[in-house]
Amino acid sequence: MRSDLARIVGDQYVLGHPAPPAPEWTQDASIAMGLRGHADAVVLPRDAEQVAAVVAWCYERGVAIVPRGGGTGYSGGATPAPVPELAGPEGTVVVALDRLDRIRSFDPGLWRINVEAGVTTQTLARHARENGLFFPVDPGAAEASQIGGNIATNAGGPHCFKYGVTRAWVTGLEAVLAPGELVSVGGPTRKDVAGYDLVGLLTGSEGTLGIVTAAWLRLIPAPVHAPVPVAAAYPTIDAGCAAIEAVLASGTVPATIEYLDAGALAAAGASFPGGLPGDAQFLVICEADGGPDDVAELLEALGPGARPHEPKELWRWRDGVGIAVTAVQGGKLSEDIGVPLDRLAEGIAGTVEIGLRHGLDACSWGHAGDGNLHSTFLLTPGDGAQLARAEVATEELFDLAVSLGGTVSGEHGLGWLKRGQLSKQWAPAAVAAHRAIKLALDPAGLFNPGKKTP
Repeated sequence: MRSDLARIVGDQYVLGHPAPPAPEWTQDASIAMGLRGHADAVVLPRDAEQVAAVVAWCYERGVAIVPRGGGTGYSGGATPAPVPELAGPEGTVVVALDRLDRIRSFDPGLWRINVEAGVTTQTLARHARENGLFFPVDPGAAEASQIGGNIATNAGGPHCFKYGVTRAWVTGLEAVLAPGELVSVGGPTRKDVAGYDLVGLLTGSEGTLGIVTAAWLRLIPAPVHAPVPVAAAYPTIDAGCAAIEAVLASGTVPATIEYLDAGALAAAGASFPGGLPGDAQFLVICEADGGPDDVAELLEALGPGARPHEPKELWRWRDGVGIAVTAVQGGKLSEDIGVPLDRLAEGIAGTVEIGLRHGLDACSWGHAGDGNLHSTFLLTPGDGAQLARAEVATEELFDLAVSLGGTVSGEHGLGWLKRGQLSKQWAPAAVAAHRAIKLALDPAGLFNPGKKTP
């Protein structure tokens, strides 16, 4: 295997054989849940043609192909299957896209850029910013997350309330499909309805239909006004959710609408900039990027006690919430369910109730404007019984989301950790259509096996 792959990408860019690849190449951020995969080799191709050649070699020999971006995903999407029978019959190769890091073209005057899959989110955002433009997708870990991975998971982030998730910004893709064909769909054209939406199909496919090697992305002029976050605390979930609905009714479209419940505030609230009132049980954060009038509208909608904050200070605090929650007991199991906005309060309260039924402390925070909860059960590391209860609790959490008209994954994708959960929210005919798409584009089932499909 190694010698064949080395002839394609170069000997120094094949990891594995005789020693196995370093562990970091066979795991992603889901390692926090103890998920580790196995691969027979890791290859780091330099360009799309090498990716196509590797895929062709694997497909001819029955070797599973696991695409890998920055490894920042939480669902195990970039982790090779840890169960041997779900790997390829002849082994598994991880195709890491780090070296596909070139910006192929950039047209600031036309608000568009063509980048390879290994370009980081931070690099793309910097190029846009330095030219007076804006790429709004901000899924976190921007210095490590890669555009190919963002596309594979249809990544979002806080600003997707106003600006949309990754799919809204992709106008074309270059990808390698089975059995090793390099194709382009879409492109710099902003409107294209000539065929099925293959760009949309590949975006969010988690590497199960092919490997994205490059993308045409659209940009917009950077907001004229500096963003101003506005925050307000409330004594109850219902009062906080009512304030969120008041924001929507105000006519102002904030860039973000975030929330933290009582448990999350108990963990992180002590360091909140400027402090919180003593009766704070729910926090709403909105960000205005349309100027002083928008700030005033948000302050009025959020009610007494709402106040503006310095952006860097507040978002630095918000970025640390997950760390603060983890520190309470040393570990956590966190999911990313989504519910309709009018059922948000039920989703938040339901998370805590499920935790109580299983003897677990629970809390949530997340992207309120999208109804996207990071529902979390606190864990003590090494407590196997507690972890087992938490895993049962997450099944109930998925049931809750679906019962409220929502989804088992609002932004992280299914990956390995939520394999099989799609059947909970889709009718059998829809699940069958999902399987048919996988079979049509990956008839041998070698692209990221065990992921995405029910």
